[in-house]
Amino acid sequence: MRADEQVEAVVVDDIAERLCAGSREALEEAYARWASLVHTLAVRSLGNHHDAEDVTQQVFVSAWNSRHTLRPDKGTVPGWLVGITRHKVADVHAKRARLARDAQAVAENTLPDESAPPPDDLLATRLVLHDELDRLGEPRGTIVRMAFLEDRTHDEIAERLAMPLGTVKSHVRRGLLHLRTRLEEVDRDPS
Repeated sequence: MRADEQVEAVVVDDIAERLCAGSREALEEAYARWASLVHTLAVRSLGNHHDAEDVTQQVFVSAWNSRHTLRPDKGTVPGWLVGITRHKVADVHAKRARLARDAQAVAENTLPDESAPPPDDLLATRLVLHDELDRLGEPRGTIVRMAFLEDRTHDEIAERLAMPLGTVKSHVRRGLLHLRTRLEEVDRDPS
C-alpha cells in the first residue's frame, strides 16, 4: 500500500470512529467526501437529478440515524454509504412502480360507481389528502404513507427508518389526528 493510500485509510477510519461516536463534524466530513459518489449512483440508477438529490439527502439522514450500524472493522464508510444508497434507490423504484400500478388501475376503472361521489369530489379529496400528507413534514409524512399507503406494520417502519417503535406509533397517531382535523375542515368548507 502506498503512503498516500495509508494516509487515506487512516482518515477514513477516523471518520468512521467519530461518526459512530455521534460526531456531527464527522458526518459533515463524510458528506463533503462522498455526497458526490452517492449522488452519481442515484442519478445513474434513477435518471433524474431531482430524485437523486432527494436520495442523497435521505442517505445522509439515514446514515446519521443509523450510525450505530456502521462497523469500521467490516467495511469502509463509503461502502456503507453505497449500501444505504442502494436501499434508498430501491425505495424510489418501488414508489415509481406503485404509482404506475395505481395509474394503471385508475385508467382501467373507467365505469363510474353510481354510489360513489362525483369524480371531481374524489379528485379533490385525493389532492387534499396528498397535500396534507406533504404538510405533515418529515418524518411524520413518510411514516403515515408507509403505514397506510404501503400497508407496512409499525415494526417494519421502525426497522426500515431505524427509529424506536414508540416514536413511530406516536408519529402515526399524531399524523392521523392532524389529517382527520384537516379533512373535516375541508368537508365543512362550503366553497
